[in-house]
Amino acid sequence: MRAWLLDQQTGIEHLRLAEVPDAVLKPGDALLEVRYAALNPADRYLAEKQYPAKPPLPHILGRDAIGRVLQVQGNTTGVKAGDRRAILRGDVGVERWGSFAQKVAVPVDNLVEVPESWSEEESAGATLVYLTAYQALTTWGPLPEGAVVLVTGATGGVGVASIQLGHAMGYTMVGLSRSAEKGAKLQQLGASGFLNPGDPQWRQQVKTRFARRVDLAIDNIGGKLLPEVLDTLGEGGRVSLVGRLAGPVPNFNTASMFFRRLRMGGVAVGSYTNEESRAAWKEVIRLLARTGARPLVDSVFAFEELPKAFERLAEGPMGKVLLRVQ
Repeated sequence: MRAWLLDQQTGIEHLRLAEVPDAVLKPGDALLEVRYAALNPADRYLAEKQYPAKPPLPHILGRDAIGRVLQVQGNTTGVKAGDRRAILRGDVGVERWGSFAQKVAVPVDNLVEVPESWSEEESAGATLVYLTAYQALTTWGPLPEGAVVLVTGATGGVGVASIQLGHAMGYTMVGLSRSAEKGAKLQQLGASGFLNPGDPQWRQQVKTRFARRVDLAIDNIGGKLLPEVLDTLGEGGRVSLVGRLAGPVPNFNTASMFFRRLRMGGVAVGSYTNEESRAAWKEVIRLLARTGARPLVDSVFAFEELPKAFERLAEGPMGKVLLRVQ
């Protein structure tokens, strides 16, 4: 089979397309013929040795995919040859070979069904971003009635998923976007409004436009924006930390958290057990069905164009960037 190999963790620019033997199945594995695979920022982090995983090299990146089951190894239930399945979070693309290949071996427990009404493209990149968004929204417990949820990096994969799920939960969702065009799209997806983080008055606009401070912030950006986000939080406000696209937080004064009893915590779907991941995925499907929301796809690249796909991911797409494998 053809696959994109990472020979050393020195960046995605060292990926190479090569012929490799088909993955060897372990008991309880299924062999998935990959139709579409999705890119995630975490793929780049792992390639740059900025992710807490040390897979054997050469490695194949890719955590998300949709495809058809070709065969199953051992006595398993719930999955058979010919089934359409998506990959749920697990070791695929992290400690074992991933989905940037024509075929991938996946534990049966890490395969899930997707709604029949979803296209293959919509399904390919859904599981990881929606599980991440769901954990970010629920990790602190139920929010108060009328809660305001602020999402930084709102037009990225997790940002869009957060807007859609939060809207289905009945929260007032506010997205940050420097693009008026993308901001308008966020409102179509369920946001009550959007603000431009480049506007010096954006923090004051939160308080005036939404008549209260923020109850929960989902931060995908980090960097110098995080202290500004903290300034918008009300008493007992919470921050779910998802990403660090803008790098380290400079000049952070922890005193900004004392008097309003603010709390921050990291989001990592790897902390879910398989049972928790599957339960969360079922809840995600139920919430999306409530509003008719569907996964958003930004662009699709040919299998040979993986480097270009990563370039698009770095540009800040709205929705998922996919690789057409088969």
